[in-house]
This record gives sequence, C-alpha cells and structure tokens, in this order.
Amino acid sequence: MAKSRRLATLFAYLRPQWREAALGIIALFIVNGLGVYIPLLIRACVDQLSVEFSLNQVRNLVLQIVLFSSAMWLIRMASRIWLFGVGRQVEFDLKQRIFQHLLTLEPSYFASNTVGDLISRATSDVDNIRRLLGFAVLSIANTVFAYVLTLPVMLSLSVDLTLASLAVYPVMFFLVHLFSDRLRTEQLDVQERLSDISELIQEDVSGIALIKIYSQEENERRAFASNNRQLLLANLKLAKSRNTLFPLIGGLATVSSFIIIWLGATRIVNGSLAVGDFIALLLYVERLVFPTALLGFTITTYQRGEVSIDRLEAILTVRPKIKDASDVIHLPREQVKGELTAKNLSYTYPGSTTPALQDVNFTIAPGETVAIVGAIGSGKSTLANAVPRLLDIEPGQLFLDGVDITKIALADLRSAIAYVPQDSFLFSTTIKNNIRYGDPISEQQQVEDAAKQAQIQQEISYFPQQYETIVGERGITLSGGQRQRTALARAMLVNAPVLILDDALSSVDNQTATAILRNLSGDKQRKTVVFITHQLSAAAAADRILVMDKGKIVQAGTQIELLQQPGLYRTLWSQHQVEELLH
Repeated sequence: MAKSRRLATLFAYLRPQWREAALGIIALFIVNGLGVYIPLLIRACVDQLSVEFSLNQVRNLVLQIVLFSSAMWLIRMASRIWLFGVGRQVEFDLKQRIFQHLLTLEPSYFASNTVGDLISRATSDVDNIRRLLGFAVLSIANTVFAYVLTLPVMLSLSVDLTLASLAVYPVMFFLVHLFSDRLRTEQLDVQERLSDISELIQEDVSGIALIKIYSQEENERRAFASNNRQLLLANLKLAKSRNTLFPLIGGLATVSSFIIIWLGATRIVNGSLAVGDFIALLLYVERLVFPTALLGFTITTYQRGEVSIDRLEAILTVRPKIKDASDVIHLPREQVKGELTAKNLSYTYPGSTTPALQDVNFTIAPGETVAIVGAIGSGKSTLANAVPRLLDIEPGQLFLDGVDITKIALADLRSAIAYVPQDSFLFSTTIKNNIRYGDPISEQQQVEDAAKQAQIQQEISYFPQQYETIVGERGITLSGGQRQRTALARAMLVNAPVLILDDALSSVDNQTATAILRNLSGDKQRKTVVFITHQLSAAAAADRILVMDKGKIVQAGTQIELLQQPGLYRTLWSQHQVEELLH
C-alpha cells in the first residue's frame, strides 16, 4: 500500500474522533506557545537583574513564570488525555469493525486464513494503530509546533547562532530516512513471527487431547521453541536498528546545545550577545532536543502503524462473496413450505479443477424426509453447504419453494433452514445456552422439548448440573454422540421448516438415529429433512434415498426400490450388512 493511501486510511480511522483530536492538537499548540513565551520572561528577568535589582519586578516576573508553567502543565495533561483517548477510541472502533466484518465473510475465508493470524491482527496490530494515533500524533504535533513557534523567536535573537545550532539537523533527518524502510521491513517480520506464535498456541490448545494421545508434547515444545526463537531474532534485529538510530539522533540533538554554549559564551565575552538572549537561546535549543530525540521513537511507532494498517486493511478490504442480491427477495419463515429443487447444480471449489457437484437435479417435496448416501468425497457435504448458501453457487441452480436461493435475503434463507454440520460445534457455556443458541430467549420447557426430540434429554438429566452443565471448550466434556445430539436439539428448537443433517448422527448408534428420524417424520408440523449419512439402517427410514457418486446423483428411490436394482446403493448396502455382522 502506498504511503498516501496509508495516510488516507489513517485519517479515515481518525475522522469519527476529529473533535477530540482537534482539542488535543489545539491544546498542544497553546502548550508550545507558552513554552516559547516562558524563556522570554526568563530573559526579561535576567536583563532586569543585570540593569538593577528590583525585588517587586523580579517577583512579578517569577510569579508569571510559575503561573504560565502551571498552566502549561495542566494544558499538556489535557492534551495527552484527549489524544491518548482518541487512540483508545479508534482501537475500540477498529476491533468492533473487524469483528463485524469477519461475521460477514463466508466459511471459505477462514479455511484459508488461520485463526491465530486473525487474532494477532485484531489485537497486536490494532494496538499498534492505537499507539500511532495516540503517542505518534501527539509527538508529531508537538514537534511541528515546537519548531514552527520556536525557530522564528530564535532567529530574532540571533540568526547565526540559530543556524549554527541547527546545522546538525539535516544529518539527523537523513539518518531517519536511511533507516525508515529497514525499520518497516523488520517490524513486518516481527508482526508475522508474532502471528506464527499465536497460531501455534491456538492450535495446540484446541488439540491438546490429540497431543497427549500421541505423546507429542516434546515435538510441540520444539515447534514452539523454534517459532519463539524466530520471534526473538526478529525482535533483536529490530532492536539493533532502533538502538543504533535513536542514540545517534539524541546525540546529534545534544550537539546543538554544545554549539550554543561554545559560540554564545564567545559572543557574551565580546559584548555582541546579551546574557538574557544567551539563556533564552539555550532554553529554546533545549526545548527542541526532546521533540527531536523523540522523533526516532515516533518514526518506529509510525513504521509499526504502517505495517499494521496494511495487515488490517488486508482483512477489511475483503468483500464477502456471498451477500444479498441487488434485487433481493424477502421470504418470511412462516411462509416457507420447504420444497427444495436443484436444476443442473454444479460447483467447483476455488483452486480445484474437479467439480464437487456436477449437474445435480432433484426435487424434495415439503415435509419429505430424504436421505443422501454415498462414498466419502462424493459431494454430499458440498450439497448440504450449498442449500443455506455457505458456498458461492451460481444463480438459477438451487431453489426454495421455487425461488432462487441466490435471490432470497440471506437472513430469511438461513432462518428457514436449520443445519447441523458434521462438526458439532458447541460453545463453552451451559448445555441450555447451547441448545437455545438460535433463540436465546427460549423458555426451559422449549429447551427440554428440543432435547427430547434429539434423544438427549435422559442423559442430560443424569448430569449433576443438568441443563446448567458447562460443556467446556467445543463441548470437550461431552461424548461425540452427546455433542451431536445437543447440536441437533439446537436445530430442533428453532423449528425451521427445512432441516439439514450432514452426517450429524455419525457418533450415534443406528437405533437412536432411527428413533430420531421417526420423531421427525411423526412431527405434527412435519419438516423437510435432508439427512446425509453413512448409516444405511437409519437412511432406510427415510421417505426416499438419493445416492451420490463423484458429485452426481446416480440413483434415487425408496430403500426397497434401490435394493431391487443393481447399482451403487446395493453395493453399499452389502458392505453395510457385512460390517453389521462383524460388529
């Protein structure tokens, strides 16, 4: 990203807080104005003492100096509160914006971007921008005002002494320019190494059970040590550059004071410079030393901010591929009957050349229970993900109640579909809150009814805390079958007209899975159920079975019809029968 675009982006972050930023900058201007005026008062005091000693005049000047210094301290404190507050507010706004933006993106984005890296960008990089819009803005504004207000006064006191004292400053700015690209590259390396660390920690914490099962603690320690060492080396490299640049800047700034003392003392001796003017010049040079020395830290903060702007904008500029069409159609859930139709439905995953779905055609009637079976990789889950538009399918291929799903408002489409995926994800909260996630204000009785339909009610009643039991991260305290049935209960509670079960009962025994399907079939408000499974005994309870192979539907019919004709289903059923005998 070009520097001009980064600055434009930075101002866009700052724009909502422009009033507080303006107040902070105005306060800094006043502080620097007072900082220029106070040495003039000191000069007047010295000049007064060199002419004649008047206690009243000296007392008045000293009182003015004390009052202006106190005012300067108070206003400086106010400017810091305003400007650092702006940084904190921008940090809050950015985190909100990033989180809300991530919620709009499709699952495929998170498959290609690691959680650890996204967390690092939303925390560490946002923190860098907060520093940039707090400390750096304060420092830059303070430096600009210090020079703009101080230099004219210094030149009015002595042009040659002022120019001599500032002779080292071009060298200083050349050094800063020389190091700027190097600092930015090294800072980017630090941020990327930090992302690697975050990613490793996140993965290891999520997979701690697997690490212990395979006794891979030592390998994980070595992997972490390697990443941690890379981060250490990147930080040391950055620190080396910073610790080379900043002392040079500070040293060059201090040289200015030595020049004033050396040349000024000579002028005082030959009478061409008043003592008061000399002291004022010395104070002004000292005033410029701090903001100039601070310039190095400001440059580093800016370099970090530049890197972080690029990393954040890489997220924020991603446009969701799946979104409401311009001619969106609203379809209230109470009006949905539940008919699903596919017309030559095809889909190929990005980067792949083999279609996951190819010319799929079917019609599922409202209230019908249809099982979809087939070998692993036959396209069953892709089909399940296509119905609620978790995949970016082309228009004119998939319809709900005769309406193209790419035209239906996403909120309406997804409220009409309850989807239980293969991975029965549970939040680290109570069983009750997990079941009522789709409708957080549901009453206890509704939660229990959904649990009964999902055949999990009895097991929950055995838990000491029952529905208030905390399931742990991703439901780790529950068995696989309990997690799946809890996720099913969550889908049952929202009572959507279409229910999709993507191998969602794989950890449940055939008898329980069959009982669940019969519950769904016997429901008074019968849902359209799409049941993707490898459990053929449970699939046999469906009204109809679709058989998939290599992204196509190769057979369709009832259990009896499919067994009477040669084909893939009869082969799968034979394998299933053998497996049943072996168990």
